[in-house]
Amino acid sequence: MKEKQPAVVKSAMRFTPVVGTRPAEEIQAQIRNLLSTHQLKAGDRLPSERELAEQFSVSRNSVRQGLHSLVDSGLLEMKKGAAGGAFIRDGGGDAVLAGISDLYSLGTIQPEHLTEVRILIGVEVVQLACKRCTVEEIDALEENVKLAEQAARDNDFSRRTAINLEFHRMLARMTRNPLLVTLTEAVTAITQRFVDEVGPTSNRSVMPLRRQLLGHLRSRDSEAAGERMRGHLLRLRTIYLRQVAEKRSHE
Repeated sequence: MKEKQPAVVKSAMRFTPVVGTRPAEEIQAQIRNLLSTHQLKAGDRLPSERELAEQFSVSRNSVRQGLHSLVDSGLLEMKKGAAGGAFIRDGGGDAVLAGISDLYSLGTIQPEHLTEVRILIGVEVVQLACKRCTVEEIDALEENVKLAEQAARDNDFSRRTAINLEFHRMLARMTRNPLLVTLTEAVTAITQRFVDEVGPTSNRSVMPLRRQLLGHLRSRDSEAAGERMRGHLLRLRTIYLRQVAEKRSHE
């Protein structure tokens, strides 16, 4: 049975010659426009560099620059081989994560901002998860809690933190909302960096909270779950910001 080949965009009908002094930017704009009008979709393969250069009436170098910028922004991925080329990415929030990570590195996003947004997103996520999750997903979440409890007993801070942050990603996936999943992934990744910088906390309420949330999820009590999550993240915010203040005072 022959393997199904990815669809190739018929550029002759869709791309127009570039006019202007910044061809790479116009190439990006035309491809983005096809995405916004649903003429391009996830999994589509663009024509070759040579074909695109002919359609845009530019050099292959300009095409390459435009495509690489779209790769950096998370819209395209490049594959090698006979069936390779430039493909429209199938979802994912790499561009969001990269942008937020850069803002954090630059200092535009401060710990105060990060911990505040964690509360806003975390509460909404757990409330939606209560309404939309399956029993199987709750069972998987309970396994996550067991792993975190074992890491805590082993005093393995790094593993415990990674497992605890995965707890939030799992909750986000239960919402069935790809935007919340992407935002949670980005915020969680930055939180991981932040926690690595400020060091471990002595907050003993994390594991009991996880067990309480499991109970709320099983009973579908979204209001109780939201309030429980809000209180927990507010306590963490206080602890983390105190550690940040102490660290800054010694610098």
